[in-house]
Amino acid sequence: MTTEPLTAADRCDRCGAQAYVRVVLPTGELLFCGHHSRAHSPAYADVATHVQDETDRLHAEHGAGSN
Repeated sequence: MTTEPLTAADRCDRCGAQAYVRVVLPTGELLFCGHHSRAHSPAYADVATHVQDETDRLHAEHGAGSN
């Protein structure tokens, strides 16, 4: 399982924005921006084996209210 910090090179699988969430599944992983992580969390919550959530970095890097 990959748990390295996400970098600017990691992109959201849905829209291509910077990824801040890694969802590890039994058959692979998905990367999401903050917006798509929230939008899709009901779908992956029960099947994910690990969720690496770094969305707290959004406030530190871009200020409150940005994502």
